[in-house]
Amino acid sequence: MMRTGFVGGSIIRWRRSVLQKTSMDNRAMIATGAAVGIAAVITARALTGAGSQFEPPLLDKREHQVAFGYVEDENRGENPMNPPIFREDPYFWVRDDARKNKEVIKHLEKENAFTDFKMKPLKKYTESLYKELLSHVQETDSTVPYKHGPYEYYTKTLEGSSYKIHCRREIGSEKEEIILDENVLAKGKKHCDVGAVEVSPSHQLLAYAVDSTGYETYEVLIVNIGTGKVVDQALTETAGRLTWGRDDKHLYYSTFDQAHRVDKVWRHSLLDTKNNDILLFEEEDELFSAGFQKTRSERFMFIGSQSSETSEGYMIDLTKENTEAELIAKREKGVLYDVNEYRGKLYIITNKEDAKNFKLMSTSVDQPGPENWKEVMPYDKDIKLDLLSSFKDFAVLYGRQGGFTQMWIVRGDDDALTRVEFEEKAYTVAPGVNEEFETTNYRFSYSSLTTPMQTIEINVDSGERKVLKEQPVPNFERSSYESDRIEVTAEDGTKVPMSLVYKKGLLNGSDPKPCYLYGYGSYEISIDPFFNSKLLPFLDRDVVVAIAHIRGGGEMGRMHYENAKYLKKKNTFTDFIACAEELVAKKITTPDRLVIEGRSAGGLLIGAVINMRPDLFHAAHAGVPFVDVMNTMSDATIPLTTGEWEEWGNPNEEKYFDYMLSYSPYDNVHKANYPALLATSGLWDPRVAYWEPTKWLAKLRENNLGDKDMLLKMDLASGHFSASDRYKLYRERAFELTFLLDQLQVLRAD
Repeated sequence: MMRTGFVGGSIIRWRRSVLQKTSMDNRAMIATGAAVGIAAVITARALTGAGSQFEPPLLDKREHQVAFGYVEDENRGENPMNPPIFREDPYFWVRDDARKNKEVIKHLEKENAFTDFKMKPLKKYTESLYKELLSHVQETDSTVPYKHGPYEYYTKTLEGSSYKIHCRREIGSEKEEIILDENVLAKGKKHCDVGAVEVSPSHQLLAYAVDSTGYETYEVLIVNIGTGKVVDQALTETAGRLTWGRDDKHLYYSTFDQAHRVDKVWRHSLLDTKNNDILLFEEEDELFSAGFQKTRSERFMFIGSQSSETSEGYMIDLTKENTEAELIAKREKGVLYDVNEYRGKLYIITNKEDAKNFKLMSTSVDQPGPENWKEVMPYDKDIKLDLLSSFKDFAVLYGRQGGFTQMWIVRGDDDALTRVEFEEKAYTVAPGVNEEFETTNYRFSYSSLTTPMQTIEINVDSGERKVLKEQPVPNFERSSYESDRIEVTAEDGTKVPMSLVYKKGLLNGSDPKPCYLYGYGSYEISIDPFFNSKLLPFLDRDVVVAIAHIRGGGEMGRMHYENAKYLKKKNTFTDFIACAEELVAKKITTPDRLVIEGRSAGGLLIGAVINMRPDLFHAAHAGVPFVDVMNTMSDATIPLTTGEWEEWGNPNEEKYFDYMLSYSPYDNVHKANYPALLATSGLWDPRVAYWEPTKWLAKLRENNLGDKDMLLKMDLASGHFSASDRYKLYRERAFELTFLLDQLQVLRAD
């Protein structure tokens, strides 16, 4: 689980993240594959290897000097080099922040045409894989209804419909009321991503946020649920996060600065016809991002600001008319804290006093300052604390222990903790939807590599558990698969976990198998062992699926993350290489049968390792890859840059310049026989701009000594998280799988 800021005032850290902001289920390690007939393999490989009718599009080179260090009137960090260092980037001109340059668009269209040409002989396999992916999806489905006031709320999907439908019914009634149909919203739009969907305290109004470009900038609409009429449409260009106050009068939201950093938190009044919204908080420091969240008791609104290493929180008492935010603890470099309210007190998860893996503390609401914080439980260096979810008479604490997510029930006057135990050795647990404050039942989700996601309810008094629903996965039999967890010794001796899942009995023999290795390794994001039906085409074709839990992620606690950032970032890459080498050493696979994948910062991983060890991998897919590290991290006008100086370092400073230059994928392309490569991206991606993979592919082709395909697929109507249409998303994944499975020589068309 990623440390996102305030639990009570949960800040969504806006990063080059592999994870969808609203989901636990799903875009983190998408993958698939299946075993094949020899004739089909030979045919597929012969077609893709056939002589090309046209060559890859060439990107013009134009002189451009990029400055690293001091530049007048620009934010270059605290200690920029002066005089600056200049580096030549002949492809810099491809950058167009407005995404309107006709020459650039034409080049991207040529890239797509070339990719389509190279993949056209495999079109029937892509269509077959699309159908295979859908065969594991219950297209008409619904979530478990959850109680919220006098209603039960849920979402559903219908076969053939691309988007969710939000519904409710009165408790005790079977009469369904549709409160928002995303399919209706999406009509006529190439992209439609719905952010927050929030019912007002009276349950009469619905506020929701919509992004129609993929740039993650949201318009907010407020509708009367009974009539369906829009009653307020004043909010535009918001960050997509919404929270009602204690009544229907006020709605809280946030907005961006010029660099797409969340810097302001506002209170909107529905009764104010002049739209004089109140600015509650503004974060001027470009290292920090702002956020907010209401407590489940509805007493407090927590507002906070956080960088990767430091946080500062405020609280507003919603029972009072005063909107002034009270400081909880002044920011102190290196000190992080999350705040929630429990039983009339403030509970704080913090790394204060060198608690690297964080500890739980508390204080009275009237004395919120850190000098009054007292330990609730002794610090345990082997347990990483992440999140506290509180109710009237109990709380649930989430964290990590032994490399996996864990949850504890907190009860009683002495705050006694009881860990919730599970039978499987490797699993993932996460909070479910729990709207009611006064309850003894708590919902959470559970999954493993071989167990589809379950919605479970536990009674905190009796400990009794009920599986309310297991996500249906048609054409899947869990007993046909098995998983394992092994330890890999990294270059510096550190033990790095690696998860494996494969068809039962597949590894009983001694023959190497085709293998797919996934990695991420940044921002303390953990790639946990959860079920993903998009892996089944790999597994059903006798491909071993491996997940490298490399440093930079948070699987083994905070130090697992901190030991692969700044001037230790290369540990992420060498860990991944060590995992690949272990797969070869154990004769699970061979380099010519090993394909790899990573997205976003995981795309940086892919770019780095194919530069470092092009001989170790046969093919790679880099999704929305963050590969132009030096140029991006030197320019504060690019979204995310300033906040991520505390992740990678700032190349404008002498301390980091040489080290970052030594691994930046774009800057380290060299003459080599590179693996086959597919790079995918979105024109409207604000997190990793389209020009990064575009420039990277041009440079790779120029330096590649081999003849393997190097393809770029650019979605001209989406952003960082690909298509919003679920069917289009499956088609995109089928395309990516076709490339990877073809490289493994295990394609087949059913």
